[in-house]
Amino acid sequence: MYFFKKQAKKNLAPPVSWKITEGCFSMIAESAKSIYPKEFAGLLRRDDEIKDTITEIVLLPGTIAGDSHAIFNMHMKPFDLSIVGTIHSHPSPSYRPSDADKMLFRKYGKIHIIIAHPFLHSSWCAYDAFGEKITMNII
Repeated sequence: MYFFKKQAKKNLAPPVSWKITEGCFSMIAESAKSIYPKEFAGLLRRDDEIKDTITEIVLLPGTIAGDSHAIFNMHMKPFDLSIVGTIHSHPSPSYRPSDADKMLFRKYGKIHIIIAHPFLHSSWCAYDAFGEKITMNII
């Protein structure tokens, strides 16, 4: 007899297709380029009206950028229900999430972006909270 049921994965599935504005994507790419070879990190904020569209990045005070890591000070995160995930860069050409990235994804949000060097429209990918690739279009 079992007293504890195995918990199912939380339903953190994002909408069918997320979008990000060109202006927001450009800000991410330029921010990653400006801090290269260190990692850039921030939070993703969705539009209040169009809830499947990322329009802004939020930078947390005290975020530490390193050559192979970025450390968020999550206690500096504002209480804002429109923040839906994270963005960070990889100074290498790989945008595959590491195990540490996947742990971050599970803890903080529904959608996550990794942009890789050389920080172009062709060198990024979006992921859900479980580290699975999802569709995101730049609009």
